Amino acid sequence: MNRRPCNPLSSDTGKLRLGLMASALLMALHPVQAQQADTPTSVVVLGSRSVAKTALDTASPVDLINIKDMQSAGPLELGKLLQTLDPSFNFSSTFISDGTDIIRPATLRGLGPDQLLVLVNGKRRHQQALVNVQQTVGRGSAGTDINAIPLSAIHHIEVLRDGAAAQYGSDAIAGVINIVLKSQTSETQISSEIGTTAEHDGNLVSGSVNRGFTLGEDGGFLNLSLEARRRGETNRAGVDSLRVDPPRVTQRIGDSLAKDSYLWWNAALPVDKDGELYAFGGVSRRTGDSAGFFRPGGDGRNVPAVYPNGFLPNIMTTVKDASFAFGYRRDLPGEWKFDLSVNHGRSELDFHERNTLNVSYWYEPKADGGIYAESPLEADTGRLKFRQTTFNADLKGPLVLGGQKIFLATGFEYRKDGYAIEAGDPVSYQYGRSNNPAIKIVDQAGGIAASGTQGFPGYTPSTAVDDSRHNIALYLDGESQLTGQLLAAAAVRHEKYSDFGNTTTGKLSLRYDPSRVLGLRGSVSTGFRAPSVQQKFYSSVSTNLNAAGVLTETLTAREGSAVTTALGIPPLKQETSRSGSIGLVLRPAANMSVTADLYRTDIKDRIVFSSNIAPESGPCATAADCPVKAILDPLKVGQAQFFTNAIDTRTTGLDVVAEHTSSVAGGKLVLSGQLGFNKTEVTKRHSQSSLLSGTQLFDDAQVTLIEHGQPRVHHAVAADYSTGPWNLNTRASYYGSVQGQGFTAPYIQTWDAKWLVDASARYNFTKRISLTAGATNLFNTYPTAWDKTKAFPFPQLGFTYCWETCPIGINGRQMYARVDVAF
Repeated sequence: MNRRPCNPLSSDTGKLRLGLMASALLMALHPVQAQQADTPTSVVVLGSRSVAKTALDTASPVDLINIKDMQSAGPLELGKLLQTLDPSFNFSSTFISDGTDIIRPATLRGLGPDQLLVLVNGKRRHQQALVNVQQTVGRGSAGTDINAIPLSAIHHIEVLRDGAAAQYGSDAIAGVINIVLKSQTSETQISSEIGTTAEHDGNLVSGSVNRGFTLGEDGGFLNLSLEARRRGETNRAGVDSLRVDPPRVTQRIGDSLAKDSYLWWNAALPVDKDGELYAFGGVSRRTGDSAGFFRPGGDGRNVPAVYPNGFLPNIMTTVKDASFAFGYRRDLPGEWKFDLSVNHGRSELDFHERNTLNVSYWYEPKADGGIYAESPLEADTGRLKFRQTTFNADLKGPLVLGGQKIFLATGFEYRKDGYAIEAGDPVSYQYGRSNNPAIKIVDQAGGIAASGTQGFPGYTPSTAVDDSRHNIALYLDGESQLTGQLLAAAAVRHEKYSDFGNTTTGKLSLRYDPSRVLGLRGSVSTGFRAPSVQQKFYSSVSTNLNAAGVLTETLTAREGSAVTTALGIPPLKQETSRSGSIGLVLRPAANMSVTADLYRTDIKDRIVFSSNIAPESGPCATAADCPVKAILDPLKVGQAQFFTNAIDTRTTGLDVVAEHTSSVAGGKLVLSGQLGFNKTEVTKRHSQSSLLSGTQLFDDAQVTLIEHGQPRVHHAVAADYSTGPWNLNTRASYYGSVQGQGFTAPYIQTWDAKWLVDASARYNFTKRISLTAGATNLFNTYPTAWDKTKAFPFPQLGFTYCWETCPIGINGRQMYARVDVAF
């Protein structure tokens, strides 16, 4: 197999100037007074607004990931780290999928990225600007850009594996992740890492610094984190034997080149003995360099005079993310607490196309004869923007009613979401310089020349938008220890949206502990998810593969557009859900615990991205004989897709978590196991269109992606051993099989289940200096190869392993070394 040459690892060192300069700046500031250290925590606040509890004492399943867990795992990306440490979380690798190459979909319990709510310090995190419109996990969703948060800023992570829309609002159907930032002021923490793959590509160099400062003399603090990282591209493409002669590698299939930089902060300042001001947030900038589909020399989308051997379009992406939250919290008489906050977040994704051209520009005829024979070879292709502002007023505390102590929490939330699409350069979308479809422009193959830049056509003025909506919410939570053994909690939430109306959800939870050894817990809840502003306002024209494997112009039509109206697609409405779980907690010994939780989530009117709706084939005597063709042909697109409430789903599963701690040979051994079983089924496909059936709206390929695109089985077993200055960690992760047929229908390609083993060894020279060496995917395991016969033509085009779903990635073994210093 041919491999692309990679850059020497040493050339990456200069990319960390931002991190090194930031380190020098922080170290130059005045010494800090020791106030609090970032030690591992054992309590969680997620899932309950009463007093904090240990993860084993909650009424709903909550996982706790602390600093030690993060240090022992290999990945530096938050998404990959969560997938490694929590089997209920999935972070599928993607490639040749435009913006999804840099903002990958994060999911919980096999549901969608937009059915997972992310909090930072207990406050709602804004979503990403990108809509996943390619054939990947999370297709049609706009979730949270989890990788916009650097690991160096995080103290611990709480994962609530339970429906919680009644507690936290829309998007919490699958669960909630709360990321708690560092607040230490006792030391400066510096970390530097280098790494590479077994193929000597994907070279990684990373650096971070975290430092805390005391503010005043009453417990105020400011904690700053800076981080910079460069990851080289990987390429696992095989030889293209169909489009070039002699055969050679024509594609880039793997991780894109990525450069990331972050600045995050967390601060609090007491104003008196009972109240304090607080603020936190961060900014990040990440760039990606990925590829589209190869255009052969003789293809109508190429100009041989420019690219005689064909060309591979180069898609450059820049993700800019910023958030800032500030507020005031106060202790009131009678153990009551008040919290007032404003939280603003923005996500922006810029597209730039290189190594491209506009074929219609080149072959456009001149008025005096001949053709222009020129076209720019790069262009800005547009920008996506999402913005969110949230205001919260929360009040909580104990109340005694009828002799029973009840913890109550109530509050108000106002949220405004906005979405914008900015058009690209004219060359990125125009059909010739005049953009006049009446002018016949013929490509080298004799067909009508394609408009716009190849690879990623730009957003047009007609797809540009800048719109918003708002909603208000009221909630009431109650929790009471009814007896020494029985805890009960209930929540109700009412929300009103400016664009589709009202919704009310509720949740009831119980926890019964007949003894210290055994605990039983369960919950039932209703939930909802409002259609996101991205799903309401997004539209585009892109180049995708159709069912025959041919590159085709695809229109993504927004709600209320001429296309969706003509096809009879109604405006989007909210998803609704019903969830239930029952579990047990066992403490058979002081050094051992086991939890097991069964769950089920039914979702009605789930918002999905439709299948590609293509014109009818065959003869069409009248427009009535081919209604879809009559709608799409005037728009010069080969197929259309849109958002629609087209399916109902049912998700069932079982999560088992066990941990045992013992003393072995003078050291501490922690054995842990997490078993995850999950199954999502599409229970109904429906349509309100008179032209399209439910099966046409959401075809079998999309059902396969929903039902089998994420592993139904995901296990992780680990051993962590510490003795003296040494820490040794080994983790084995089992990823169940996944399937896809988005590009090979009706054939369903199966990528078999695989075990991946990660290992690391850390040596502590002192309490503040350590060296870690490790490897992820130690045994260089790759996904199943494409079936060379039934998956034709993809193996012949150079596709070697998975594509539309790829939980374990295709990079193979990755090795790294890290130095951590604190002072």
